Amino acid sequence: MDIRSEQYMQIAYALARHYECVYYVDVNTGHYKVFIDRHMDEYPSGGDDFFADLHMNAAKLLHPEDFELMEKHYTKEQVLAALADNKNYSFSFRILVKGVTTHMRHVVSRCDDGEHILCCLENTEEEIVRHEQQLKELREAKRMARLDELTGVRNNNAFREYAAIINSKIRSRGPDYEVGIVMCDLNDLKLINDTRGHSYGDETIQSTSRMICDIFEHSHVFRVGGDEFVVVLRDRDYGLREYLLKDLRDKSYSNRVSRSGPVVACGMAVYEYGRDENIESVYARADAAMYEDKHLSKSAHIKDSFNKLGKIDTPIPEGRKRLLDSLFGALLTISDGGYVFLNDMRYDFSRWALALVDDFGIESEYMYHADKVWEPHIHPDDLKAYKDAVGAILTGDLKLRHMYYRARKPDGTYVRVSTRGFVMSDKYGDPEYFGGIIVPAVSDHIDNIE
Repeated sequence: MDIRSEQYMQIAYALARHYECVYYVDVNTGHYKVFIDRHMDEYPSGGDDFFADLHMNAAKLLHPEDFELMEKHYTKEQVLAALADNKNYSFSFRILVKGVTTHMRHVVSRCDDGEHILCCLENTEEEIVRHEQQLKELREAKRMARLDELTGVRNNNAFREYAAIINSKIRSRGPDYEVGIVMCDLNDLKLINDTRGHSYGDETIQSTSRMICDIFEHSHVFRVGGDEFVVVLRDRDYGLREYLLKDLRDKSYSNRVSRSGPVVACGMAVYEYGRDENIESVYARADAAMYEDKHLSKSAHIKDSFNKLGKIDTPIPEGRKRLLDSLFGALLTISDGGYVFLNDMRYDFSRWALALVDDFGIESEYMYHADKVWEPHIHPDDLKAYKDAVGAILTGDLKLRHMYYRARKPDGTYVRVSTRGFVMSDKYGDPEYFGGIIVPAVSDHIDNIE
């Protein structure tokens, strides 16, 4: 062998190392011989009829489920027909050696002389494993893209996909389809994050998710926003929807009173044939009901705090009194005239401007149950308007409102005044202070509420 032939041989062996076996086959006579054989002793090393020997030995090597495919798709006629249009032809199968299944691929290439073919046996086990791992990772990535990382429930992407499925069922089943939506909104998440930190806020979101999932255990739950969850009611939960919604509200109320868990506002709507063309319509009605519940819940919470006023007999601690004085001083500094007042709602203890004490004959600038002290000074004809205006503030309307009424001085005369009030809440969202300023009214006209 000359040097040039030796070089070509080394190159050929280097290229062939990718394969377990390489056979050189004469397509006219069927004669073949092995070019390289790596760890495949079960295969013949040569013979006079390659395809006949291949099928004869297939029964010993092929996986039983792939034998029929080999018999049908790997014949001399089919290989040559495929090579007539392409230079390469491949066929994948599995072999079973000593109880171990291995994925293989037969790659057939046509030689330039047109008289011979190269049949190369390639081990594709690593390729198959890698491909399966990639598919697994892809499925996991798709699954994670539909899950909320913090709570583990489905996210807004998943809800949109599910909504499309529901809409398809609405179109196909019409009046026979039953589905409902429950919207849930965690109260005061921003306040929790600002006062107790985002870690505590995250824990509260997780607790909210668990509470909702425990109640609606047969429904799909989605976290569609920072503090918003959607429950899609189906099957058993749909039939028990009123009971389950009441259970959620009862638990929220209990948590609010005990401060031992999340408080949510919620609203529900169900699909109505002829009214709703899609699930988005049901979602909108549930969302509106949730906001109404949120407003009513907040109003009731504030009213509960005010209803306790006049019934509190616990003396205010000295530390709370100093805090009241500090806040009162700050209000007085920015009041620019008028009579400032501030009430600590936990103890129904308030401080009033000295000027008001002097001008209206109030006994002291400090007092418990100030409403009982001030209301007798309001003109009887204006008392209802005054109480209505205060009620508007107490129902959660944070807009500053002007209350116009007449107030009686010690000499029995009445002066027109305007009062602006506000409510301050603590870090839990509970009303803590009620305050405001009373100033001489600019207008002679008395309105109930502006």
